[in-house]
Amino acid sequence: MALLALVALAIRVNNAFFYPLHFGFDAPANWEYIERLLTSWKLPAPDAGWSTAHPPFFYYLSASLGRAMGGSGVQAITVAVRLLSSIVGMAGVGCAVAWVWRIDRENGPRIVMAAALLLFMPAHIYMSAMLGEEILSGALISAVLYGVAVDLTREPEQRFSLLATAGLGVLAGLAFLTKLTGLLVVAAAGFAYLVDALRRRDLSHVIPKVLVFALVAGVIGGWPYVLNRVEYGYFYPQNLMVHELMFTMPPGERGLMDYLTFPLATFFEPNVLAPDLLHSVWGTTYTTLWFDGHRVILPRIDLYVSNFGSWLLVLGLLPTLAFIVGCGRGLRRAVHEPGGPDTLFLTIIALTVAGYVLFTWQNPWYATLKASYMVGIAVPFAAYSTEVLCSWMRSARLAQVAVAIPLIVLLSGSALVFTVNLVFEKREGPGFFWPKVDPSRHYELATKAAAEAQDRKQAAQESE
Repeated sequence: MALLALVALAIRVNNAFFYPLHFGFDAPANWEYIERLLTSWKLPAPDAGWSTAHPPFFYYLSASLGRAMGGSGVQAITVAVRLLSSIVGMAGVGCAVAWVWRIDRENGPRIVMAAALLLFMPAHIYMSAMLGEEILSGALISAVLYGVAVDLTREPEQRFSLLATAGLGVLAGLAFLTKLTGLLVVAAAGFAYLVDALRRRDLSHVIPKVLVFALVAGVIGGWPYVLNRVEYGYFYPQNLMVHELMFTMPPGERGLMDYLTFPLATFFEPNVLAPDLLHSVWGTTYTTLWFDGHRVILPRIDLYVSNFGSWLLVLGLLPTLAFIVGCGRGLRRAVHEPGGPDTLFLTIIALTVAGYVLFTWQNPWYATLKASYMVGIAVPFAAYSTEVLCSWMRSARLAQVAVAIPLIVLLSGSALVFTVNLVFEKREGPGFFWPKVDPSRHYELATKAAAEAQDRKQAAQESE
């Protein structure tokens, strides 16, 4: 565990220093928001910039760190925020590992596996390097899930006091104040508490806890949304004119089949602008979980990158399938004993997936398809995937090899590929270009350019 943590920390420290300045999802706009707060604490209008519509906690926290650093420049503050995000993200992973340890503390391999799956998951590594709120939001949600899950496993007389419950409400409120998805953990926790109370027929003691938890979370996290409603007429700003550039992105519309297809291009053309992926929500999302389908940290045009991506995505099927099977097992337990941790975990998973479907339906552009939006389900992912993987490994000696080797290759490969400047060096800007270019033509040109570059390299080697 110590070795895993040290390697994961070393990767994140390296990436914090060497990932190009303000690369990543919305990073330039996020810096503009932070820069505003470095000179004035006044909350900007939602349409004052690309990112000013976001909830403000991450930006105020980053600006506070920047102010504490005195006259430090843009580079130093950005690196400091990246390092802070990395540490907070690893703490969130710690919550998931702590839960696995709590429910199966004698199973050392499972505990180590839970840590490895999250610490070396590509999405977690590359999001930690970016100037954004995703990792902070996920860590806060993970802390709340861990706390509520622990509380649900205790006998009624040993449950958290109202003060401790209010503390969980603070964390949930900060998650809500960081990203709208933080509201989901408030709903999931409240629902799990109520179901547990109905099963125990103990509503009189649980309802005050739920009210305290929800009220504290709402007061801490809800004020920007109320302010938006009072001043601008909406709770959550969406599709503002400042975001009109997104309206030109492909595909521009979503249909039912977009949520029912998972094409082979997911593995063989891991590129969010690949024609077959533009109309596959889950295929595109999957390429951003176990790879970098958006090419925000890896080179855009490189055949070796695509080949590595194909291997990582194929290997990633193992823990992903284990997670799905684990959800089924959790559902059986939740039906048998409603109101326990499985009710909590399955509720947050269901709400997260439903919220993601709604968001991508209302925002039908390839840039909105990111696995990082679901980082809040890290605790149930670690619990369910490792439960199934370990059960498969116990079935036979051959099964141990069949599970362990692909996992080791997957996570080792991820660590190598997503350590900035170790295997690949990103020289061009982040992401892909889409304006004025048909997506199918863009991918054709990108593939052709990569092949030509490879031919030139091979010719040069032969000449030498």
